[in-house]
Amino acid sequence: MPSLDKDREGISRSIQEYVPGKQVTLAHVIANPKHDVYVKLGLESDRDDAIGILTITPSEAAIISADVGTKAADVQIGFLDRFSGSLVITGKISDVNSAVREIINFLRNTLGFDAPDHITHS
Repeated sequence: MPSLDKDREGISRSIQEYVPGKQVTLAHVIANPKHDVYVKLGLESDRDDAIGILTITPSEAAIISADVGTKAADVQIGFLDRFSGSLVITGKISDVNSAVREIINFLRNTLGFDAPDHITHS
């Protein structure tokens, strides 16, 4: 809830703080990335598979998501940051889509997370 204070001129100012809840803020699949994207992300440069990107709060849930995703489909972990909640997975487009869908379903239905209704694609 915003905090309201009046300054010397009587103008109300509000301060709003973001308190992260349990949520997936980004769930996106890049279907056919250019090779440069792989190289710039530090992913295995001999591959050009699809890339799944998720941002999850609290960040520790990215670890759970990596486990769920790799068990749900034939995907590899390209990047996992337990401090920022970023997870990048790679694999065939169908596998990446399946893994991201299963991650969202697990977080929403098992752990009570807010998650997008659909995965965005590019």
